[in-house]
Amino acid sequence: MELKENERIDDLEYKNLKIIQNQSGFCFGIDSVLLSDYAKGMKRAAKVVDIGAGTGIISLLLCAKTDLEKIYGIEIQEDVAEMAKRSVILNNLQDKMEIINTDIKCVFNHLEKHKFDVVITNPPYKKPDTGLTNIEEKKLISRHEVKCTLEDVIKNASILLKDLGEFYMVHRAERLVDIMCLLRTYKLEPKNIRFVHSKIDEKPNLILIRAVRNAKEFLKIDKPLVVYREDGEYTDEILKIYNKKRV
Repeated sequence: MELKENERIDDLEYKNLKIIQNQSGFCFGIDSVLLSDYAKGMKRAAKVVDIGAGTGIISLLLCAKTDLEKIYGIEIQEDVAEMAKRSVILNNLQDKMEIINTDIKCVFNHLEKHKFDVVITNPPYKKPDTGLTNIEEKKLISRHEVKCTLEDVIKNASILLKDLGEFYMVHRAERLVDIMCLLRTYKLEPKNIRFVHSKIDEKPNLILIRAVRNAKEFLKIDKPLVVYREDGEYTDEILKIYNKKRV
């Protein structure tokens, strides 16, 4: 497949999956990999929407890790969406994966309301007026809520989902109060939370959340996920998620 300037093909080292990324843009991180693994227990033949799909990393991994029927990746940046579309072709996933270049606030021009079993998202973490903003536009859009807010994501996820449909998200731990308030506001009942720690003795920096639309109240706190051992190497669980063995 022909690549554009600054693009490369990365081997995901999982069931022969590959992804096209632009070295000068925003490349996926461990958060997307952890989220795809967290959601792998979704029911079979699920119809799924990936909000803020980026280059398609979560959608690609879910195609390999689950028996989903179809996943639609929603991505607002035209060139990023186009790159994701080429990754779909590269992996021969045209029957299972479709990238839609649109704003999440316009998604219902493309997808029906209350028709989906699962919505998954790794949204921008930072509010528009926080953190460093003197960065390249594509990275700014990926990291900051300049094109869509946390509320936009949760509100539209709820409208996409069937009753008892599942919502999966990874986000920063410090945004937990905002997230919980918005989930309840839009009828997404938090059912599971898993805190992600860089090391066992450090505070969590990420959270993995599963919520269910119009479900009864009951929240389970899953055991913490620790990324690194004291020696700086990945923990056994992270190696398993990455489908690797300790050398």
